[in-house]
This record gives sequence, C-alpha cells and structure tokens, in this order.
Amino acid sequence: MNKTAHIAGVGFAVIFGFTFLFSKIALRYVTPIGLISYRFLLAFIVFELLRRFKVINIRFEKSHWKLWLMVALFQPILYFIFETYGLELTSSGEAGMMIALIPIFVSLLSSVLLKEKPRLIQYFFILLSISGILIIQMSQTDQESSGKIIGFLLLFGAVLSAAFFNIASRKASQEMKPFETTYFMMLSGAIFFNVVYLIQLAFGEGLLTYFTAMAHIEFILPILYLGIIASIGGFFLVNYALSRLPAHVSSIYSNLSTIVAILAGALILQETLTVFHIIGSVLIIAGVYGTVLTNQHRIKQ
Repeated sequence: MNKTAHIAGVGFAVIFGFTFLFSKIALRYVTPIGLISYRFLLAFIVFELLRRFKVINIRFEKSHWKLWLMVALFQPILYFIFETYGLELTSSGEAGMMIALIPIFVSLLSSVLLKEKPRLIQYFFILLSISGILIIQMSQTDQESSGKIIGFLLLFGAVLSAAFFNIASRKASQEMKPFETTYFMMLSGAIFFNVVYLIQLAFGEGLLTYFTAMAHIEFILPILYLGIIASIGGFFLVNYALSRLPAHVSSIYSNLSTIVAILAGALILQETLTVFHIIGSVLIIAGVYGTVLTNQHRIKQ
C-alpha cells in the first residue's frame, strides 16, 4: 500500500475543503477572476523563489512542453473559467451537484485513455460517495431551480476539464516530477488570469484597483492561504497522488473536501449543520474508504 499517496489524497481534500471558506472572505473585496489572478500570481512567485534559491529543481525540457501545457490547459485555465462563470448562472447547490460528477467521468476516461479500469465494486463505492454529496447539496438547494441551461453547460465543462486534468497529470507523471507539473500549472494560471483581469480592469474600474485591493489585511490572509497552501500545496499533493495511484482512486479523495467545507462553515462561520450533512458525510467516507480498500485488494491479487 502506497501510504504516502493516500495521505496526499486526504491532504489535498482537507486543503481544498478550506478554500471555500477563504474564498468567501476574499470575494468581499475582488471579483472571482481577480481572486483567481492574485491566487496564482502569488503561487508562482513563491514557486519561482524556491527555484531561484535552489530549493527545488525545475527541468525545462522541450519534450515536457506538450505534457504540462495539456495539464495547465485543463487545470487551472479551463476548469476555473467554466466553474467561475457557471456559478454565476446557477445556485451553489446546483454547482455542487454537478462538480460531484467528476469522479465518475475520471473513472470513465481513465478506463479508456489510461487503461485503468475500475472494478465493478469500485463503481459502486464511487457512486455511494457521490450520493452523499448529492444528499448534502439537495438539502441546501432552493426548491426553485435556476434552470439556466448555459450555466449547467459551463459547469459540465468544468467537470470534463477536471476529468481530463486527472488524465493529463497521470500521463505527465511518467516523465515529470509532481512539483514540476505544479510549477508549470502555477505559471500558466498566473499569466492567463492576470492578463484577463487586467483587461477587465482597464475597461472597467481602472488598473489602480489591482493594487488597492491589497490594502485590506482581511483580503491578504485568504490570498496567502489560497495562493501558497491551496495552489502550491494542494495541487502538488494532487499531482503526487496521481503519480502513485490510478486516476479513479485519486479523484475520489476530492469528495472528502465537501465534509471539510461543511465542518469549517459550521465551526468558523456558524453555519447550520443538519442531519442531511451527517448522513451525506457518512456515505462520502464509506464510498472513499471502499474505493481505496478494493483497490488494495486488487493490487494484492
């Protein structure tokens, strides 16, 4: 059993679970695109300092370009575009239910593109985990659905982007180290989203807004978490887990972030914790544990 890979899976789930909390705070001061641009710029600056001071070694191999470009295209670029604008047209509950489908599509794509076919019992546990998320999200969704097809199509684009990212990162891990993949993800995200944000500001509030937002300490602290811990630490753990585990096993850990987000909201923001949250959380944990356990049995066989 590759314990470090499974620890990495739990680690990135916990880290990403807290991003919802910090994002809520930061969005009081900037737009969603602005938040993403600051997040990846800070992540890249820190990563580049680590490279400059020889803490890490990044290989700039021509043979790696196609690999990391494919990874970066799906995550962070396409995923964050689809998710950000999809959220504007749908409710958070609807978005949560769509994003919960990611492990299913990872399983389907990995069986075709990577020849990593989940066992039938693993599909059961994946669906069990997803059912837990759906129970939680449905309990939070208003009875009146937004019903905006474009919003759902955008969120479906986010689901496919996340699924293809898992495949691309899994392939890249055959030639690149996890921190190299993460470095190029941060570089791509920093360049793309900052260009987009600056263009938006140039035709809107003005470029000076780019700097005035950083005057608020309440904004700086969330950005430090999102940029350093979530973007660098979280995505490194994702890429590390994908380099050691089948894509369908690694992706199932992301469902645990829902539980972390619920607990963070209840303990820190005093949000209501219901019986649906408890039932859903139990199903999520059971599904994740079952997926991982059956994968270990497969290895031993």
